[in-house]
Amino acid sequence: MKLVIVESPSKAKTISKYLGKEFKILASYGHVRAIPSKKDSVLPSEDFLIKYETIDKHKKHLEKIIEESTKSEAIFLATDPDREGEAISWHIYEILKTSLNNKIICKRIIFHEITKSAILKALANPKDIDIKLVNAQQARQALDYLVGFSLSPLLWRKLPGCRSAGRVQSVALRLVCSREEDIEAFVSEEYWTIELDMLSKEKYKFTSKLNFANGEKLSKFSIKNQSQAEKIKSQLEKQEFYIYKIDKKRQKRNPPPPLITASLQQEAYKKLHFTSKKTMSIAQKLYEGINIGGNITGLITYMRTDCYNLSEIALKDIRNYISKNIGLKYLPSQANKFKSKKNTQEAHEAIRPTDINQTPHKLENHLTKEQFLLYDLIWKRAIISQMQQALIDITSIDIKTKDGQFISTVSGSTIFFDGFLALYGKDIESTILPNLQQGEEVELIQILPSQHFTEPKPRFNEASLIKELEELGIGRPSTYSTIISVLLDRQYLTYESRKFLPTAIGRILNVFLTLFFKKYVEYDFTADLEKKLDEISIGNIFFKDLLKEFWQNFEKQILSSSSNSIQEVVSYIEQHLNIYIHKYLESKDFDSSIKCPKCIEKKELEIGILHLKLSKYGPFLACSQYPECNFTKQILNNSSERDNFSTDKTDIYLGSETSNDEIFLKKGPYGFYLEKIYKNLEKEIKIEKKNTKTKKNTKKTQKTSTIRITVPKILGDPLKITLKDAIKLLNFPLHISEIEGKEVSLGLGKFGPYIKYGEKFFSIPKSTNFLEISALEAKKIITEKKSKKPKTLKLKS
Repeated sequence: MKLVIVESPSKAKTISKYLGKEFKILASYGHVRAIPSKKDSVLPSEDFLIKYETIDKHKKHLEKIIEESTKSEAIFLATDPDREGEAISWHIYEILKTSLNNKIICKRIIFHEITKSAILKALANPKDIDIKLVNAQQARQALDYLVGFSLSPLLWRKLPGCRSAGRVQSVALRLVCSREEDIEAFVSEEYWTIELDMLSKEKYKFTSKLNFANGEKLSKFSIKNQSQAEKIKSQLEKQEFYIYKIDKKRQKRNPPPPLITASLQQEAYKKLHFTSKKTMSIAQKLYEGINIGGNITGLITYMRTDCYNLSEIALKDIRNYISKNIGLKYLPSQANKFKSKKNTQEAHEAIRPTDINQTPHKLENHLTKEQFLLYDLIWKRAIISQMQQALIDITSIDIKTKDGQFISTVSGSTIFFDGFLALYGKDIESTILPNLQQGEEVELIQILPSQHFTEPKPRFNEASLIKELEELGIGRPSTYSTIISVLLDRQYLTYESRKFLPTAIGRILNVFLTLFFKKYVEYDFTADLEKKLDEISIGNIFFKDLLKEFWQNFEKQILSSSSNSIQEVVSYIEQHLNIYIHKYLESKDFDSSIKCPKCIEKKELEIGILHLKLSKYGPFLACSQYPECNFTKQILNNSSERDNFSTDKTDIYLGSETSNDEIFLKKGPYGFYLEKIYKNLEKEIKIEKKNTKTKKNTKKTQKTSTIRITVPKILGDPLKITLKDAIKLLNFPLHISEIEGKEVSLGLGKFGPYIKYGEKFFSIPKSTNFLEISALEAKKIITEKKSKKPKTLKLKS
């Protein structure tokens, strides 16, 4: 018997349909060994020895592989055709070699599509494991471990609330944070444009845009305000216009290349609104096989690739399809070729259908809606990559005043030959102009000045962030989805209205890394490291040399940064985030310190300044006069952070009543509640309970280190609760005053807030802010309720 080892069970199921009974197909279920998440798993002092451990949840699959290997005359490692797949094959081989005492015939087979012909061809051409690819994968893993396990403990000490930092994720975080800083620092600038509604002699209406005024070409900011626009408008009203110049040119538009991993994620996001994670998950299913009429069929080639190449067989099939089904005029004389980036190291073919004749229409009933949409995208991009150019006729017409001082322009386009647009890009419409002749006079109907304001670059969405990472050479196409998922999972980013926003803690982490590890979050440094990993994969660099070069400098930076105190670190971060903090507090005076509102309200002689503080519950602002003033304000960067708080069991630190306690707003299974925790001491509190036998309230005292109270719904949004309100609620019932020797107190029951006078209870009107109720208001409520005559019921006779 011959054993074939693949990564996933669905892939195993598909392949088993193509091979006879002499083959046994088993799945490893992904990686079988990994660098454990603990200290000293990579040892720089021992020539970067890497320690691996078998992944617990995959042990039973590995045991089955070892068992079947003892019965097999040959073993074929058929893991995915990329670095990760090569590493999985190497780990399995190393385990089998040890378990079977080197009595093993083990070969690597590679295929980029799960079809019978591709698998049989791979089996007929087995290879050795490419140790250079394995080394590149080991180097990447070791680098990520060294960065993560060196930085994370430092973050725990210096930045409470930051969980960890990653080599590539930190650079992606910097991209998003830098864009947010640009948006915050952006100052909008006013500018105006002027359009002219005109009428030809044949009574066709068209609109042109003014681009010359008073003999000078207009730039974007030439017309700065309304008064300038109105002045030009008054000049134009006196003018006569004629067709000065007509330019016509034919523009060629080339078809785009077939999809690769990065472009698949971008296109699926833009056209289908799929996240990168969702796109890769659906693509994986299409690759591994779908049930088509009782047969499991792999529909697309391997989806982790950065190469635009198509095989000669695929090119022939695509060209045959175009000539037979779309038309010979759409077929170029020779196949279109696209240049891949240097050192592409993933699979060696673009993403394409395994059978171009399996059109989306034929497969629609066998696919889910999402699978159909993604397959349709992949199929069309493969087809149009081999279609003719589109030819667009562009006409530009200049309209001039008779005195020559003003020129406006109108442009239009028509599709002369649709080429690849016949199949892809039907949203492109022609802009047809009226039939105008040079020298023809035209009538001015209306002048339309328009006010505009410059806008900052937009925030990144998934497609634009992936595009930026790709263009900068940061990470690999196959890792983009993971990079984004990690940043969201660690709550360094949120996703709001299909845009990425950095959270408060994400911004703080980014500032820390750019201040103390600037070199390691620079785009060029990270891209250069990726190139060196590529060089390892082709044997130009030995992977341990790269690790040594990286670690020597990085270790020094870790030691250097460790010497900074938390106070110094927070002070540096606060200075860097000055604009952000001011804007968060709606303060426009960026050059001054932010004064404590509580000190101002209490008219303190010495008014405190708000400073940034960090806790494991997140960043907050606190008064410099603590403990005399205990004002604090939690920093929630955006509405998504508020939503995350309201859905996750996250704690918000509100502040302290004394120097011996901490007050938090928390969310449990039954809603929001306040919690006061006493530090290193217990507090004696009074509890009032009703005796079920006597029906009277009894008072007891109880020692506790924690007090909790539900946030009443009458207060509205729990996230807007202040420390002052929290302190009052946690001290309920509150003594208000005395009337005729009886205590008047404020309490909170299951039906809402109430006033207790002696042994009687009085409800508080909903329109009254019960937390601010005064002794006079309490007395009024009691008096009014007591004076009300009870209603009498009339009985029917």
